[in-house]
Amino acid sequence: MNIVTLLPFIVLIGAMFLMTRSAKKKQQAAAQMRNEMQPGTGIRTIGGMYATVKEVHDDAVLLEVAPGVHAVYAKNAIGAVLADDEYNRIVHGTEDNLNEDTPVVPDDASSLTESAEPVEPADASDDSRIDLGKKDAAEAEDADDAKPKKTDGESDAK
Repeated sequence: MNIVTLLPFIVLIGAMFLMTRSAKKKQQAAAQMRNEMQPGTGIRTIGGMYATVKEVHDDAVLLEVAPGVHAVYAKNAIGAVLADDEYNRIVHGTEDNLNEDTPVVPDDASSLTESAEPVEPADASDDSRIDLGKKDAAEAEDADDAKPKKTDGESDAK
């Protein structure tokens, strides 16, 4: 056999080895993160729910999802263990390190549209009526009287 014919197989086996190795490292890091949980730590479940750890058992965790509301979850359901400041920022909306020098952005666009000079309304002298092809009110009433009204269930579709 020639080495050139074996080269694709060698590359394929090497790629599979590297992929399984990185997946194994991710699994070990996740297991270590779950084992290092302590009561009082903020977490995010794999479903996206934020909660506080109350008790840690071998395969389960008691979480406080709201004040006075507790739920038991499997350790494998913990997606991330969050730092205290990150958990408080996400759940409570608090920012501990607000910088006073940062500009304040308004919640609406009114400051962007306001100008120093008042805007004058358009001239009222151009009051000519524009015909958009609509019927006058009298013509519309005549057309309505000519056609019989449809009731529920009737249509023009065939």
